[in-house]
Amino acid sequence: MDPVRNPFAPGAGQRPPELAGRDRELDAFDVMLARVARGRPERSLVLTGLRGVGKTVLLGELRSMALRHGWGTGKVEARPDAALRRPLAAALHRAVRDLAVRHRAPDRVDTALGVLKAFALRASPDSAKLRDRWQPGIDVPVVHGRADSGDMEIDLVELFTVVGELAADVGTGIALLIDEMQDLSERDVSALCAACHEMSQARAPLVVVGAGLPHLPAVLSASKSYSERLFRYVRIDRLERRDADHALTAPAERENVAFAPDALELLFRASGGYPYFVQAYGKAAWDAAPTSPIKAGDVAVAAPEAEAELAVGFFGARYERATPAEREYLRAMAELAGGGEEPVGTATIADHLARRPSSLSPARDSLLRKGLVFSAQRGQIAFTVPHFGRFLLASTDASAAITLNG
Repeated sequence: MDPVRNPFAPGAGQRPPELAGRDRELDAFDVMLARVARGRPERSLVLTGLRGVGKTVLLGELRSMALRHGWGTGKVEARPDAALRRPLAAALHRAVRDLAVRHRAPDRVDTALGVLKAFALRASPDSAKLRDRWQPGIDVPVVHGRADSGDMEIDLVELFTVVGELAADVGTGIALLIDEMQDLSERDVSALCAACHEMSQARAPLVVVGAGLPHLPAVLSASKSYSERLFRYVRIDRLERRDADHALTAPAERENVAFAPDALELLFRASGGYPYFVQAYGKAAWDAAPTSPIKAGDVAVAAPEAEAELAVGFFGARYERATPAEREYLRAMAELAGGGEEPVGTATIADHLARRPSSLSPARDSLLRKGLVFSAQRGQIAFTVPHFGRFLLASTDASAAITLNG
């Protein structure tokens, strides 16, 4: 079939042609926006899940919804060992600009921007020369004395208060979206929780929508004990069979193409219902099929092509970041889990490798920092990437076959 008309789009954070299986989350967020704008109490939102389940895509869709409601929005992608102040200032600058076009008091907007500029400039307070100092690109005078103490917790509360008041002026709100939230520093997590707590108590129209790996709730709880009640946690998981089928059939029907039932069965079995894999296998099946409907035989031909692409772009890129010692640890996890998704005991891994647990701690801790594994619960570890164990076992088998044939 015509590859130009292929609707499927596997890509990091790229919205699929049909956002299937997320209606409940979208409807709940719609209610949340309306309640906050009316001064009703609501908690900020945290999305958790493995990589490839569509958290970033959903975050983008929630941002679009907020914009349609007239909210100001800004998005941050947290990075390990990077402070939050500068990217957060840029995100809130965008949110204030969204609101400024509807605000009837330009001086109020300029005051908020002046406070935001003061907050941002604390990202590089010790620069000896003005020309070496980072500038936030906010073309108003600095308003000194608010959100510029250098204490992130104090400054964030004051900044959120100012921009929240600006949103209240126009009867909407501010949505700050933070992806990869588990990568925030302990200090920034603590400050963010404290600021969200203050906003919740004041019923200010500002919400944080975070997304991160499954252990994100534990990260937040370790920072502030009240975070368990501060956020509404929503687990984003693989798609049910019906939704996975819809993600394939709906965009195909718009191109006058159908899937045979046995093809859909094979595609679900291959993808496991994970949205990223649904797109990858769907794209390959379309390209392999000569005509509509796409049949099971087309999927069988396409599967190795999809798996080869995933092995390079999705799995391989992550595997290449691991050191030899870390790869040994990952392979042990895969062998013990039989290529599945279940957590594995760290002591069991040590026994499997005939090593002392303490000798494996550096590899495990490094894998945690790199986001390749997460601590499912005390003493247990699991892959952050679905089907990663299956990939590792297949790679090991392929390497062994090459060695034998050689």
